[in-house]
Amino acid sequence: MGNVKPKKHLGQHFLVDQNIAIKIVEQLSLPGGVKDVLEIGPGMGVLTQYLIKQPEYRTTVVDIDRESIAYLQEHFPQLGDRIISADFLKSDLSQLFPGSFAIIGNFPYNISSQIFFKVLEHRDVVPEVVCMIQKEVAERLAAPPGSKTYGILSVLLQAYYTIDYKFTVSEHVFHPKPKVKSAVISLVRNEVEKLDCDEKLFKQVVKLSFGTRRKTLRNSLRSYNLPPETTALPVFDKRAEQLSVQDFIELTQLIERHLE
Repeated sequence: MGNVKPKKHLGQHFLVDQNIAIKIVEQLSLPGGVKDVLEIGPGMGVLTQYLIKQPEYRTTVVDIDRESIAYLQEHFPQLGDRIISADFLKSDLSQLFPGSFAIIGNFPYNISSQIFFKVLEHRDVVPEVVCMIQKEVAERLAAPPGSKTYGILSVLLQAYYTIDYKFTVSEHVFHPKPKVKSAVISLVRNEVEKLDCDEKLFKQVVKLSFGTRRKTLRNSLRSYNLPPETTALPVFDKRAEQLSVQDFIELTQLIERHLE
């Protein structure tokens, strides 16, 4: 079988630089003795070939593209039934892995945010993610409070993961060449098992706060009908991007008390 044709509707841009592929795989640290590694969107196996060289890894790959699956089955027969033809976003991960597993991949730009939301849902069994994504998104996820790029996903992911911007990747090392630069980041699970507040409400508060990011929190969170003595607190003079994860936890606690 020849090469897989990149499909625009799947957001496929195949990495063709072997040195960068090696460097991406080298970012995996597999904390806590995790053995299982799930690669999302392996395409023609540019990362897969280096993952399977690691004897301590038990590599599984998942791809929605049937042409890629056929290529992988032909070129990586040693993976056997660990080549999965499925949509990662719709997959039941508890069926694939009985325990914890790390995630790696060159994520399709058009679904990278959805992948991160799914990672958050499975944060108790995903101790690490190493991925290549659009540079702009990578900067946003790793951004500190006060930065213009700091947003909803920055807060939600930083609540549970330490995010490290590893390196920038030129658009010239892909086929077809994307219009933007890429970057490799890693997410490593932190010590926080559970936030010090209602986690569902926390997510809601973060989303509402950034929904109108130019406004102060007093305006953004108006729908909670908080009493004047609460909204008079200094935090409500701030905008969402000025709050750290801890500030959002404390804000959620305030709102929680009012809603009880």
